[in-house]
Amino acid sequence: MRKKFVVAAALWLPVAAWALPTAAQDSAQPWTLERLIAEAKRANPALLAARQEVEAVRGQASQARAWPNPEVELAAEDVPTGGGGLSASKNLVGVTQTLPFPSKTHFASAAGGEAVAAARWDYRAREAELVRDVKATFYRTLAAGHRHAAAKELHELTRSLSDVAGRRARAGAAPEQERLRAEIEMGRAAVEVAAAGHAAAEARQALALLVGRAGDPLEPLVGGLREAIDAAEVARSGERLEARHPEALAAAARRRQAGLESSRAGAERLPDLALGAAYGRDHAAGEDVMEFRISVPLPLFDRSGGRRQEARARAEMAAHDEAATGQRLRERFSVLAARLRTEAEQVEAYRADILPKAEEALRMVRGGYDAGKFGFTDLVDTQRTVAEARLGYWEKVLEMNLTAAGLEALVASAGEE
Repeated sequence: MRKKFVVAAALWLPVAAWALPTAAQDSAQPWTLERLIAEAKRANPALLAARQEVEAVRGQASQARAWPNPEVELAAEDVPTGGGGLSASKNLVGVTQTLPFPSKTHFASAAGGEAVAAARWDYRAREAELVRDVKATFYRTLAAGHRHAAAKELHELTRSLSDVAGRRARAGAAPEQERLRAEIEMGRAAVEVAAAGHAAAEARQALALLVGRAGDPLEPLVGGLREAIDAAEVARSGERLEARHPEALAAAARRRQAGLESSRAGAERLPDLALGAAYGRDHAAGEDVMEFRISVPLPLFDRSGGRRQEARARAEMAAHDEAATGQRLRERFSVLAARLRTEAEQVEAYRADILPKAEEALRMVRGGYDAGKFGFTDLVDTQRTVAEARLGYWEKVLEMNLTAAGLEALVASAGEE
């Protein structure tokens, strides 16, 4: 029987509560996930470098189609040695143009086009990875803020318990070690608040660096960890993974490029034609003259055998690489899909079973503590158990969102080329 896990919970993070104001005018607008992704595509330095790589390959492809430059010749023939010099010789000025064999130009041009296509798909893959990284860092930032808020809540509770324990100890209703234990718990909670605040600041700095806004506090940051993820639906989205993933499309383009370059190497044995024309004057005869030349190399020696062998091997390598890329994508998708199903189950277990029981246990111990049925140690231990359960819940929710971001980057359609 096929199971469908849908995780739903009120996971929206009140980030405005811990956001700091900024004087930057553009930061007055909320930094949503969509805006962060758009800004990363515009300003991320690594993506900008990848974009220029496409332009570099485009230039290489254009250069491969270019003919050799013509050659200008100046010639003086029949120069008399007894006197007169150039005024008594046949002087010519001409131009020679080498014409590559037509199939060479065709294969070079087609291979260059496939190289450009591969570079563009590489860029799309890098862009998809950047979107994944922005999502992951955004989710980590939200989760860090939530952990900070939870740590502050625990600190306030331990402060309240410390006040109660102090009053009870002064009144002689509780031993002195109860007051000390309460102060220790409050101190531990204060340390956790400071650590969580530092982690939240680091996460936000990492997010700013990723979107190309280093030093920008990115405030106000608005959004939340997703409330529901349908693991079965995400799994179905990978059915046409190899047909649309940029890595697979880039590998296919490289395989075609290698095949064309192999054909280009095979055409190396075909001779290029050189045509020349010259005009001048034969002073000895008193006439203007023209000369036409046609030269063709004699293929007495095979000077391209090594290149053909290399090109054939590279074509085979590209075919194997395409197959390996498909296998790698399928394996990556299978692992992430299975992980997402497991994490969805774990989040549901926390939401439906672990957290309610922890909250109920805390309610019972608090009531029993007020009635004298439970000791202070029981109350502190139960309170910390609840805090750990809440943090564990958020960790599982974060893991589920990170896995989903990875799957979305993997199955996202490459779009129009």
